[in-house]
Amino acid sequence: MKKRTIIDYLGITVGSFLIALALTVFLVPNRIAAGGVSGLATVIYYITSFPIGITMLIINIPLFLAGLKIMGTSFGIRTIYGIISLSVFTDLLQPQMTALTDDLLLASIYGGVVGGIGLGIVFRSRGTTGGTDMIASLINYFTGITVGEGLLIADGVVVVLAGIFFNLEVALYAAVTIFITSQTIDVVQEGLNFKKGVLIISDKADEINQMVVNDLNRGITEFEAKGGYTGNRKQVLLCIISRSEVSELKKAVAKIDEEAFVIISNVHEVLGEGFTEIAH
Repeated sequence: MKKRTIIDYLGITVGSFLIALALTVFLVPNRIAAGGVSGLATVIYYITSFPIGITMLIINIPLFLAGLKIMGTSFGIRTIYGIISLSVFTDLLQPQMTALTDDLLLASIYGGVVGGIGLGIVFRSRGTTGGTDMIASLINYFTGITVGEGLLIADGVVVVLAGIFFNLEVALYAAVTIFITSQTIDVVQEGLNFKKGVLIISDKADEINQMVVNDLNRGITEFEAKGGYTGNRKQVLLCIISRSEVSELKKAVAKIDEEAFVIISNVHEVLGEGFTEIAH
């Protein structure tokens, strides 16, 4: 447990550093206020010249205390550590770093990617840097609006402020950064090792079962289902395969049963025997 805790705090530290790096070399120099507390701090910085890190800390502390009082200890010590780490790294890096590009598109893309990697690492380390997720949780608590909608509102307000105090073009690039950040977070948390989940409904389920096991060397799960329209009972097969095996599976199923009903969907992460070991 102690080793895991040390690794988690190391992850929060590294992630916070990457977020600060994204802010100081891509986003802040190009006035891209990409939502949340950091985006609001960027707007305030250009209006008052007040340090971004300190501004984030000032905004985050009351949010943390409100969340702690209302939502309980779920925010925890990791949150306050993430808040302080991000604030300190940002104010330490800003005087030392210069913008890597003045191209708004490049800045919004790379700022989103680097920041998203940092946030993903923080989240995987069971931490948070405060900001938007706390705001969204408080909005949810007081209004009943979902956390996802709360996130959209919180980020949207900051983007609108950027449009008012900077210009519409910068606000649009901020929206691009928010989208890229969210996608990058998903990649970091779920990994790039995408698989395909396949559901097969067929009157020849036994033959298809044997084909998957023997020819593709994949495990398969079989369960019984009932048609909602016909009331007929059929066997449903579920298996997880790699992307390269999709074409082979479709051809093999069609050869066995041309009337089979096949559903193929993306699976972002598969844990268990034959795939990724479940982390404790």
